[in-house]
Amino acid sequence: MKLKTWLGMGAVVLAVFAVNAQEMSDEAIKERIKPVGSVHVAGAAAAAPAGAMSGEDVYNKACVACHAAGVLGAPKLNNAADWEPRLEKGFDAVLANAINGFNAMPARGTCASCSDDDIKAAIEYMTAEL
Repeated sequence: MKLKTWLGMGAVVLAVFAVNAQEMSDEAIKERIKPVGSVHVAGAAAAAPAGAMSGEDVYNKACVACHAAGVLGAPKLNNAADWEPRLEKGFDAVLANAINGFNAMPARGTCASCSDDDIKAAIEYMTAEL
């Protein structure tokens, strides 16, 4: 009796997987298996950089996760009480902390692909209305 039960359960599981596989479109499959990166071979022509992002773009891409809610003490967007103690040390100190990491904030926040200018633009955006 147990053998029939296990075989029946196995058949149900296989049927569920088969239905899910049939529902995937070719586009969905291509999206799932696309490469996550690329390799640059020394001596080959490098792709042109995409250009600097605006401060708002950087904030929405990487900073909003912590700075919108003040996670682990992150200064919130345009909140003078949060930003003033940091800015008293000077903008360059704030920028250096954002680039190199400080306390719970990792280097460059969560935007490893951001340039120093992108990070600077994000800080300027977060403090623009103070």
